[in-house]
Amino acid sequence: MANGLTMQQIQVGDVSTFTKTVTESDITLFAGFSGDFNPAHINAVAAEQSMFGRRIAHGMLSAGFISTVLGTQLPGPGTIYMAQELRFVKPVFIGDTVTAICTVVERNEEKNRLKLETVVENQNGEKVITGFATVMPPKA
Repeated sequence: MANGLTMQQIQVGDVSTFTKTVTESDITLFAGFSGDFNPAHINAVAAEQSMFGRRIAHGMLSAGFISTVLGTQLPGPGTIYMAQELRFVKPVFIGDTVTAICTVVERNEEKNRLKLETVVENQNGEKVITGFATVMPPKA
């Protein structure tokens, strides 16, 4: 699809998802390109002494899966990501399979804006991130 969905094609309640298993490589690469070398993410010995007892994925790595949904599926290519509210509620560990779930909760046709509830859940159905995004879908 060259362009994503337009405002006229999207309704409140529309949902799209993206699922990914977080690997050691994902965390290492994210640390490398973001510059975030926090020991909680890259140092197994230090992470064992943390409140989580082992290494955790970067919160923004998991939040990036929300961007995947918005930019490739709902609304999709051509979408302008304008704002994001995030709350990190549980850690993501190496080997966890997470699903980003984006649900349209508001439409503003006059301004060509959508508000979506953005949730990331782990393989146990536990929320690891909650929040809301504001986007501008592509024009027809």
